[in-house]
Amino acid sequence: MDEGNKKAGLPVLLLLTGLGIASLFVWFFAELAEELLENELKSFDNSVISFFEIIETSALDVFYITITEMGSVWFLTLLSVVLIGLLWIKEKDKWGILFFIIAVGGSGLLTWLLKQFYGRGRPSINEEIDAIGFSFPSGHSMGALVFYGFVLYFIVRSSQKEAVKIFWSSVLGMLIILIGTSRIYLGAHFPSDVLAGFIAGTIWLILCLLALEWVQWQSNSQVKPVRAVRNFLASCYRSGKKKIER
Repeated sequence: MDEGNKKAGLPVLLLLTGLGIASLFVWFFAELAEELLENELKSFDNSVISFFEIIETSALDVFYITITEMGSVWFLTLLSVVLIGLLWIKEKDKWGILFFIIAVGGSGLLTWLLKQFYGRGRPSINEEIDAIGFSFPSGHSMGALVFYGFVLYFIVRSSQKEAVKIFWSSVLGMLIILIGTSRIYLGAHFPSDVLAGFIAGTIWLILCLLALEWVQWQSNSQVKPVRAVRNFLASCYRSGKKKIER
């Protein structure tokens, strides 16, 4: 394998791995949606809902109402404006800003399209916690995963210390989970809605991050991505063929 292929090897492997993971999550979502259409999710939903009913307290009511607002449209929109401003002022990261907007805006559009397609009713309607319209998938869960996941990407790619990165990874990961569970606790979504939101959000986030990495590679590297992928795969094929012939 020549020097150019060695340099392109890691980015190509990361690209292929990302596409593979996204494909796996597409399969997960398809399986979940199929079970929804066949009314096979009731036992799963009921068992999880029963658990949250058991732990229900007035203190948890206040906690989860606060948490669920951190995944609301108005809150994420406000944070998006602040983040875009910081990215532009401190980093002049035009590609990061563009794909962040595509990711967050696209997740909202994709959620709406999926809700209209599946047309699942909610367990309860409550306008105070944004529990209106169709239920599957959960918009809070998908939006939170895409938004905070993209923020986590910026943190991981930054020059912060490893301890700081690990801390914020833990905080944001827990926040995403709590926002999802808040929708179940407050009766705004079925558990399968939240799971579907997380799966769909993961797919969309991975695709947006791969696109961002691809564009940055195209802009900053002397090795062009398309040619690198083609040459790398061809090199792997030749190496494998030689081993078989031996």
